[in-house]
Amino acid sequence: MPVSVHRVRYYYATVEEVPGQTYGVLSQLAACGVDLLAFTAAPVGPKHVQWSLFPADTKEFENVAHDIGLPVIAVQDAILVQGDDRLGALADLHERLSRANVEVYATSGVTAGGDRFGYVIYVKPDEIDAAADALGAEAT
Repeated sequence: MPVSVHRVRYYYATVEEVPGQTYGVLSQLAACGVDLLAFTAAPVGPKHVQWSLFPADTKEFENVAHDIGLPVIAVQDAILVQGDDRLGALADLHERLSRANVEVYATSGVTAGGDRFGYVIYVKPDEIDAAADALGAEAT
């Protein structure tokens, strides 16, 4: 599989940083059968962390999040790219976005071993359609 591009929905929550809290939430989600496509955690100030959770099934996630009391805030859209890793793969994606005049305001990526990579691209809400079109995103 060369590269797949999907428009995905994600949820975020800002919580007070407590040791073991991320483990607790992720293990609860897993125990309830929630499949996450991606997850990030980033510090927000000295005592808080913001989680971004990208569920494969948004309705299931919303139900489980409510049941376990996960304080998720509004759903947003991003672009998830997965594929065969090669030199220049990310530059090519950004070139296509640049040509479409899409401003990327954040990204997160990782090589996954076996010459594979995953990459999340965050754009402003009013540019998500243009970003999806520029990258040929498939509906999820």
